[in-house]
Amino acid sequence: MPSSLLQLILFIPRAPFSLISFSTYISTIKHTQFSQSPLPVIQNFLSLLQESSKNLILVRSIHAQIITNSLYTDQYLSSKLVKAYSEFGCFKAARYVFDQFSHPEVFLCNAMMKAYSRDGRYRETLEMFRMIRLCNLEIDSCTCTLALKACTSLSDHDTGMGIIRSGMECGMHNNQFFGSSMINFLVKFGHVEEASRLFDDMLNKDIVCWNSMINGYVQDGRSKEAFDLFFNLRGCGIRPSPVTIVSLTQACGRIGNLELAKSIHGCVLGLGMSNDTVVLTSLVDIYGKIGDIESAYLVFNRMPTKSLVSWNAMISGCIKNGLVYQSFNLFHRLMGSGGGFDSGTIVSLLQGCSQIADLESGKILHGCILRWGLELNLILSTALVDLYSKCGAIEQASCVFKCMENKNVITWTAMLVGLAQNGHAEGALKLFNQMQEEGVASNSVTLVSLVHCCAHLGFLKKGRSVHAHLTRCWFAFDVVNLTAVIDMYAKCGKIKSAEKVFNNGHVSKDVILWNSMITGYGINGYGHQAIYVYSRMIEQGITPNQTTFLALLAACSHSGLVEEGINLFNRMETDHNVKPAKKHYACAVDLLSRAGRLEEAEAFIRKMPFEPDTFVLEPLLNGCRTHKKIDIGLRTADRLLRSDIMNPGIYVMVANIYAEVRRWDAVDYIQGLMRKRGLKKTPGCSSIEVGNHLHIFLAGDDSHPNWAEIYQHLETLRLEMEASGYVPDTSCVLRDVDEQMKVKLLWGHSERLAMVFGLLSTPAGSVIRITKNLRVCRDCHIVTKYISQMVQREIIVRDVNRFHHFRDGKCSCGDYW
Repeated sequence: MPSSLLQLILFIPRAPFSLISFSTYISTIKHTQFSQSPLPVIQNFLSLLQESSKNLILVRSIHAQIITNSLYTDQYLSSKLVKAYSEFGCFKAARYVFDQFSHPEVFLCNAMMKAYSRDGRYRETLEMFRMIRLCNLEIDSCTCTLALKACTSLSDHDTGMGIIRSGMECGMHNNQFFGSSMINFLVKFGHVEEASRLFDDMLNKDIVCWNSMINGYVQDGRSKEAFDLFFNLRGCGIRPSPVTIVSLTQACGRIGNLELAKSIHGCVLGLGMSNDTVVLTSLVDIYGKIGDIESAYLVFNRMPTKSLVSWNAMISGCIKNGLVYQSFNLFHRLMGSGGGFDSGTIVSLLQGCSQIADLESGKILHGCILRWGLELNLILSTALVDLYSKCGAIEQASCVFKCMENKNVITWTAMLVGLAQNGHAEGALKLFNQMQEEGVASNSVTLVSLVHCCAHLGFLKKGRSVHAHLTRCWFAFDVVNLTAVIDMYAKCGKIKSAEKVFNNGHVSKDVILWNSMITGYGINGYGHQAIYVYSRMIEQGITPNQTTFLALLAACSHSGLVEEGINLFNRMETDHNVKPAKKHYACAVDLLSRAGRLEEAEAFIRKMPFEPDTFVLEPLLNGCRTHKKIDIGLRTADRLLRSDIMNPGIYVMVANIYAEVRRWDAVDYIQGLMRKRGLKKTPGCSSIEVGNHLHIFLAGDDSHPNWAEIYQHLETLRLEMEASGYVPDTSCVLRDVDEQMKVKLLWGHSERLAMVFGLLSTPAGSVIRITKNLRVCRDCHIVTKYISQMVQREIIVRDVNRFHHFRDGKCSCGDYW
């Protein structure tokens, strides 16, 4: 017995043959092998291999007989053996057959390449191709097709282009299979024009080739060319395949054309594809994406067979159209039908829960994942992080995030955005630093979220760094990103930097960008500049929207431009067809109330086309407190407490009104109501950026490492100010205590602590920037003016309403805030 046969027998499992006919085949071969020439015997073996393609035992036994009959040197027969073994996944045996030949023919090499390719082992496919080239074998279209398919799957651009050049040099571009592979490769790497020229030059094009080119146009966003090619296909009398229809439905989704989608639907019915699950699923998907959910339901409910992909498409369509509860009903139907679900199903449902902030349902889905043993893959984990973040459950989001082994930029961004949107801006900045340390490249969404965090905290140095990062990555020329950068500079008090970004000539400005600049001027107290930008916007043909007028009215309010603001309000609808909403009325009331025109403000409220709510009445109450109009203030307070009993800010303002007239009994009553209803006054908090760190102070804070030095310097400043004529304004202290205690409480306000720390920690002459979460009180405003003159430094304070730029004892607000 030959040694090769001994080696082969090791592959054969020790089990009895189950097919009686096999002995008949073997006896036939034994009977004919000496009386016939080798060719008929080889043909018999070829027939046997074809008939035994579903039984591995027979294939191995036939192989043994081939060796016994000394036919193992026939390369064509061996190529069929390679094919038979590879269909069972026996690559070791297939490679054994191949390796018996020191000089294999190209068709045998092709068989081995095809075996690897069929199993997705594309690296081995390319290694075989390189071996063929090294042996100087003459490649054919099959060789090039298999090698190019491997390059496409491995995204190996350079090797693939080399194969295309070799194939073209050998005149293979008219081969249907290789031509389709070339087109498919080229469109994957964005070489659509080259693919189109190649397609036009091809003499013989099958439907696969047409589909590759149509899909190439679709993926490149050239839907018109895709449909034009489809019409050419029909003109040539070629019948479209399901793959053609699926590509065209994707094109409809990209352009959002419902009529075109319905035309494709009609084509599906005309071609007799109304039972094709893949095609019908693509229609369900496209109707959902375009927004015609009724048509999606119609197709879905009439499908004779529904795959899990079909169910997922219908559920996803409902989510995209805001029909979250209907998506859960579909999920219940899916489970009731005995069907299972996969991570795609759960991801869609989690996105639905995120839309409506349904934390409880999200937790149930999380439980389903754990109970059913679904793998918490990247997409599923990111969906959970997004859900918990949007529902305000930031601890759960952090827990899921920390448990993830592999995170991509989308996951990091979801967590970062979650922290930012839930008021954890400093945590978001720390997470970004960690992200950089781990070498994760940020995308546009990450950076813009970070810009918003810097804007919220007034973190100018970090904001500039992120802006530079956006510029380096070519993200800074996107309108949305530029809007965020302008907002950041404006909220950090750097209005000149905001102007510079806004005046960038490389970007076409839309209404959102113009609005951001108007808002920036407004919060910094530059009302006239805001109106000027608005006039430029009108001159350039940009149509203002509701946000434009909100920004303008706020700018006028913060700058005391009462007549200008009222004029803009009156012209909103007449000149620009923008109907005033409740927020616009609230801005107009604020405008009048800040100016002390409280009777006008009350009359304005009475003429409103709807009942006033907190947004409208709160500015009036604030104006009453500022201008000491106690009678109007108490009337307004009564209406506010009846309309919004759970807003702590209202109680604080009402208590302030009573404190102005020394009604301490009423102040105690209001504070008692707050305690009874579980409401707490938001504590004052101020932050300052020094070096690369953000330092945060609370009122009366003694937790800072430098607190003793801060309070000592604060006392020195107080004595110097009193010598210059400063008299404390204690009217804003809501405590029935003696004047000395009131003064002590005032000097513990958070912005004063932050300001003194800035004076001690930064170079002389540098600007001090402070961000406060509440409105600056009158006494702090006076104190900051004094200090700016005494130390000859600019001090910028951003409170909850606006910016105050203090220079030489004056404030940019003109004491009007």
